[in-house]
Amino acid sequence: MNLTHIEHIGIAVNNLEESIKYYEGILGLKCYSIEEVKDQKVKTAFFKIGQTKIELLESTDPEGPIGKFIEKKGEGIHHLAFHVENLQGALKEAEEKGIRLIDSVPRKGAEGLNIAFLHPKSTNGVLTEFCEDLNNKE
Repeated sequence: MNLTHIEHIGIAVNNLEESIKYYEGILGLKCYSIEEVKDQKVKTAFFKIGQTKIELLESTDPEGPIGKFIEKKGEGIHHLAFHVENLQGALKEAEEKGIRLIDSVPRKGAEGLNIAFLHPKSTNGVLTEFCEDLNNKE
C-alpha cells in the first residue's frame, strides 16, 4: 500500500462555530471550507497547516457516528486519515494482513474524496481512514 501523507486529523466537537473561533482566533489558522456530509450526519470545517488538514466534525444527529462518539468519549481526536494512491487496493491489502474493515467499498466523503475506514479494534485503538482524490491525482 502506498500512503503518501497524513491527509487530515479528524476532531469531534460539540459546537463547530465555537471550535472554529479557537482554531482561528487562538491558533491563527484559517477555516477554508465548511461542508455538510448528510449521509454521515455531520458538518465539517477544514483548516490547513503545512500539507496536513484538520477536520472539525460536528454531529447533525445524536444518532450519527460523531454524535455517538461524543456521547461515549467526549470531544477530541476522532480519527487519523492517510492519503492513498489506490484506495481499493489499500483496503484489500489491509484486509489480507488481518485488519478489520469498517468499509470494504470506498464511499464519498467531505471535499469530494473517496474514503474508507479501518476498525480501531484492529488498529491499536485508532480509527483510521484512507482517502483517495480521484480528481486530483498526485
